[in-house]
Amino acid sequence: MLSKKAKYAIKALILLGKNYKQRSLNAVQIADAENIPQRYLRSILSDLKIGGYIYSLKGVDGGYSLRESPEKITLDKIIRQIDGPIARISCASIFHYHKCDECAEEVTCSIRDLFIDIREADFKILSGTSIADMISKEGSLVANLLLNQKK
Repeated sequence: MLSKKAKYAIKALILLGKNYKQRSLNAVQIADAENIPQRYLRSILSDLKIGGYIYSLKGVDGGYSLRESPEKITLDKIIRQIDGPIARISCASIFHYHKCDECAEEVTCSIRDLFIDIREADFKILSGTSIADMISKEGSLVANLLLNQKK
């Protein structure tokens, strides 16, 4: 399951992506626009800064901005930065592998095999989805909503 922290991180990055190369946004602006508790957001912004996805500027015109274009930031990287492994069980993880204590023979474990398939499917979708894609998707959803309201 996607943590609330990761969801908030993605929401903040989408907002920063909408403002890419236009203006920086401070934490209060981001928190208010995305309905994220400010104290929680500051921790998330710190994690995103450590991960190299954003930078901050001090001063009157200061705030947070994306370090690279929204097209280059994919959801798999953000989720790994905030939540850790993409895999839902440790024995199916690539980077955080840990053998299950109760599993006698991994190669014949149908649970592990299924969750490797799930990990691969999740990774394919997440690594193929950028912040720019999410911005575009949001625009399409709004347009569809407006179109359906007119009917």
